[in-house]
Amino acid sequence: MMVPVRCFTCGNVVAEHWEAFDERANEGDEDPEKVLDELGVDRYCCRRMLVSHKDLVDVVSPYQ
Repeated sequence: MMVPVRCFTCGNVVAEHWEAFDERANEGDEDPEKVLDELGVDRYCCRRMLVSHKDLVDVVSPYQ
C-alpha cells in the first residue's frame, strides 16, 4: 500500500527516498541503480524495499 517507513531487514529509514526515486526511476527514464546510488541507498535490503514497492494507495482508497 504505502511505502514502508523502515527497511524490514535492517531498520534504516527508506520512506524519505521514495518520492525522489519514484519521480526519477519510474516516471523518468533513468536507471534505478544509478538513482539509488545518487540517493545514498547502499544496502541491498533497502534497495529492495524501493525497487519492489508498488504504490496502491490510489487503487485501494475508494474502498475505505
